[in-house]
Amino acid sequence: MKLKLISCDVFIRSVCQEIALTGHIVDPEFTPLGAHENPNTLRDMIQSKIDQAEGKGYDAILLAYGLCGNSAVGLKARSIPLIIPRAHDCCTILLGSRQRFLECFKDNLSGRWSSVGYMERGASYLHDTDTGKLLGLNREYEEYVRLYGKENADFIWETLHPKDTNTELIYIETPGLEHLGYLEKFEKEASKEGKTVLVLQGDTKLIHGLLHGNWDEEEYLIVFPGKTIKAIYDHEKIFCAGE
Repeated sequence: MKLKLISCDVFIRSVCQEIALTGHIVDPEFTPLGAHENPNTLRDMIQSKIDQAEGKGYDAILLAYGLCGNSAVGLKARSIPLIIPRAHDCCTILLGSRQRFLECFKDNLSGRWSSVGYMERGASYLHDTDTGKLLGLNREYEEYVRLYGKENADFIWETLHPKDTNTELIYIETPGLEHLGYLEKFEKEASKEGKTVLVLQGDTKLIHGLLHGNWDEEEYLIVFPGKTIKAIYDHEKIFCAGE
């Protein structure tokens, strides 16, 4: 198959490894990690690249993103199917499955973590999961006051932002990239904050499956021409395709 890949550049190393191994022809294009800060901007950027792929003989367009703060919601397949992993955010993709994400982050949906890609391309060495943002955990105090009044806002704020007693930060080690030494750099930064580091072994199977054409519908959403990505906001399907 001839495939177009549109990917966040946080995955650039793993993606390039898989492109070298796949039997398919893959034309990659990357969006900057910083574009995640504005979901509407990132959505427009991805849709523009989808539209530009029209008429170039592609069998499918691969999207290496998760829900990513709703950035993927509203993306539309024109005449070429879209394939996207069923993932909450980049963290799910780096860990290899939704199940692994929940195992690691179910008690801390706004947990702070990092990886090779974030160490190389992020504005900070740490990243918060986008799942916390979708639950409204990133709202400013003033917004809660406006919505619910000061007394209720105080209660909500204290509930959502308890005093940080977590002394542990998470590093996701991507297979095959250990030699780059980013874990050691992460540990040094964490030490400056008085934090310890929990290392989670990453898994590139979602990236592998995406680029090798192994699109099991339990793990990937296939968006057929004319359909649009819709969010379900659960822990199983994540997405569906609608009108």
